[in-house]
Amino acid sequence: MNLIELLTQREFLIAVLAAVSAAAVVFTFGSSFIVKSQMQDRIKRVALEREKLRAEEMARLRGGGTTVAPGRGIRRAAETKTYMRNVVERFDLRKAFQDDATVDKLAMAGFRGQGHLTTFLFMRLATPIGLFLLAAFYLLLLAPADRPLYLNLTYAVGLGLVGSFLPNLILKNNIDKRQASIRRAWPDCLDLLLLCVESGMSVEHAFKRVSKEIGAQSPELAEELTLTTAELAFLEDRTRAYDNFSRRSGLDGVKSVMTALIQADRYGTSVGQALRVMAEEGRETRMMDAEKKAAALPPKLTVPLIVFFLPVLFIVIISPAMIEVFGPGGVMNR
Repeated sequence: MNLIELLTQREFLIAVLAAVSAAAVVFTFGSSFIVKSQMQDRIKRVALEREKLRAEEMARLRGGGTTVAPGRGIRRAAETKTYMRNVVERFDLRKAFQDDATVDKLAMAGFRGQGHLTTFLFMRLATPIGLFLLAAFYLLLLAPADRPLYLNLTYAVGLGLVGSFLPNLILKNNIDKRQASIRRAWPDCLDLLLLCVESGMSVEHAFKRVSKEIGAQSPELAEELTLTTAELAFLEDRTRAYDNFSRRSGLDGVKSVMTALIQADRYGTSVGQALRVMAEEGRETRMMDAEKKAAALPPKLTVPLIVFFLPVLFIVIISPAMIEVFGPGGVMNR
C-alpha cells in the first residue's frame, strides 16, 4: 500500500479529522483558561498598582511632599487667625456674605478649605471699614484743606464703598488668571492624556504623569491634575473626583472632558476614544480662538494707525512743499 492509497482511505481521513477536531476543542478550552488566567493576573496587577498609587498620594498629602513644579506645591488651606475666626462667628458673616457660589469661586481661584473661606469673609468686612478709617484719618487730620467736614466724610464713605467691592475684584482677577493658564495648556494636556492612555496606562497613572509634564507650561493645571490624581486614589467614587475637577476649573472644555470620562467609567466605553474626540475638539477650539484674534487685529490697529501713523505720513509728504513755499528763496519770500 503506497502513500497515496493511505491518504485516500476513508478510515484514515476520518481519523485525521477526528484528531484535528479534538485538538481544536482542547486548544479552544485551553486558550480560554489561559486568557482568563492572564486577565486575572492583569486585574490583580492593576489593583496592586492602584493601591500603591493610593498609598503614595496619601503619604504625599499627609507629609506635604507633593510638588507640581519647581518651587510650587499644592496650595493648602491657610491657618486662620483666631481673631478672624472669632469675628466671622461673632457677626455671623457666613450668612451675610457667603452664598452658594462663594466656595466654588474660591476653588476656581486656587483657595480651598475653611481657612481661605474664613479669611475671605473677614476681608469682606474689614476692607471697607479699614479704607474708610484710613481715608477719614487722612482727609480730616493730615490733609483737611478748606473742604467742609461733610465733604471729607463723603469722600471717606465713598472710598469705603469701593473697598467693599475690592475683595470680589481681587478674587475675580485671580480666577481669570488661573482659568486663562488652564485654558491655554488644556489642549496639550488632552494630547498627553491620550498618549498615556493609549500606551496602556490607567487613568490615575495618566493624570499623574501628565501633571509632571505639564507643570512647566501651566503650574495651575498641574496642581489641579495632582489633586485629581489624589482624589482618584482615595475616593470611593471616581465620578466625584471628575466632578470636583470640573467644578474647580470652571471651564466648559474641562467640564465636557470630565463628563465624557464619567460616561466612559459608568458605561464601560473606551476612554481612549473619548479622549481622542475631545483632543480634536480642543485643537479646533484653539485654532478658532487664534483665527478670532487674528480677525480682531485690523479693527484694533485702526485707532493707533490714525493717531500715530497718519500724522507722521502727512508731515513727511507735506514737509517738502512747505519748505519750498515758506523756506528761504521760496514763493512766499520772493
